[in-house]
Amino acid sequence: MPPFVENVEDKDAVPVSRQKQVTQQQQREEEQHPDYRYPLYLGQWKRSIPYVHDDFARDDMDEPHLKRKHTILREHPEVEKLYGTDIRTLYVSIAINALQIAIAYYFGRVYTPSLYVFIGVAYFVGGTVTGVIGVIIHEACHCLITKNKIMNRYIGLLTNTCLPVPIAQSFRRYHIQHHSWQGVEGLDPDLPLEWEKTLIRGNAITKLAWILIYPFMYVIRGAVMQSDRNLTPSKWELINAAYSVTLDALIVMFCGWKGLLYLFLSLYFGYSLHPGAAHFIQEHYTFDDGQETYSYYGILNYPFMNIGYHNEHHDFQKIPWSKLPQLRSTARDYYDKLAYHTSWVMVHWMFIFQSTLGPQSRLIRTYEDFKQGRSILGKMRIWEENHIQQRKTNKDAN
Repeated sequence: MPPFVENVEDKDAVPVSRQKQVTQQQQREEEQHPDYRYPLYLGQWKRSIPYVHDDFARDDMDEPHLKRKHTILREHPEVEKLYGTDIRTLYVSIAINALQIAIAYYFGRVYTPSLYVFIGVAYFVGGTVTGVIGVIIHEACHCLITKNKIMNRYIGLLTNTCLPVPIAQSFRRYHIQHHSWQGVEGLDPDLPLEWEKTLIRGNAITKLAWILIYPFMYVIRGAVMQSDRNLTPSKWELINAAYSVTLDALIVMFCGWKGLLYLFLSLYFGYSLHPGAAHFIQEHYTFDDGQETYSYYGILNYPFMNIGYHNEHHDFQKIPWSKLPQLRSTARDYYDKLAYHTSWVMVHWMFIFQSTLGPQSRLIRTYEDFKQGRSILGKMRIWEENHIQQRKTNKDAN
């Protein structure tokens, strides 16, 4: 495992490497478990390296999160108390949309800034706010803001107000599919396209260019999947499109074209070469053998509403952003043994300048292997329940 980087954002934070040594007793237990990856559910595959390999890395099992969730719950049943919603997310959505519209109005109707000021505010303020908006849309798509599913749809639309393109409902559609079919060929919309893998490779210049066009890749990947699977826009996606077109017209009317341009630049900066956008690389690009999902535990989790806690989120999708640190604290015996990042700045730096990383640094699996891995869930449950009971019996005997 690579040492994941000095934390330029938090000098006191120390990255934790996965433990390499286990006792003979633990080895025997892991051999007996129906899934050889127990208890951390780390694979035996080697990561794909540009110019050495031509394809993504390949696994022969299902994604690890559902099984690790069940394992953690048997060890820490109190985690279920963290399930729920957080209505404060709605208040943040209202505040940041108001801020963005106010800035758009100020630049469009009140003050004509220099080009440097205009771009600087769009990057540092607008790009950051856009990143937070993405987090809130993400929370809404998991129904983590209110208990009412339709209300979460509407909150997603509301949060889309200062994004000049319709994102919320399409993101919901494809993001849930990503969770359901993580890494499965032809089903996970988060996987890079064939040309991304073969054209970009490990060259720093092409990787930088790829990050700079990343905002467009979300749209392109969705369009390709729609075409390949003969999908049509859903009702909510059409509603989102109509809502965005209407809002764009109103923004031009009240804020002017310069105000709309500010919102477009904010969207572009927030999803390209911006520290907050590094989580797109951090989450599933393989920096280590055997681990396909990574968390980020740095100071920028505060303004970006804990979006860095990605292993925790994939394991427990019913826990809102505000309680993910508590989940990690409760289950440290799992999460602190996984590799993680402590600096989003260094995530971008390593990805761009290390030739061993590139868009092909992802893991894939076939649908058949995914289903085969899922088929042992019942055996796994019985084994773990018996194992926990045996440990309790041994503890009582001692």
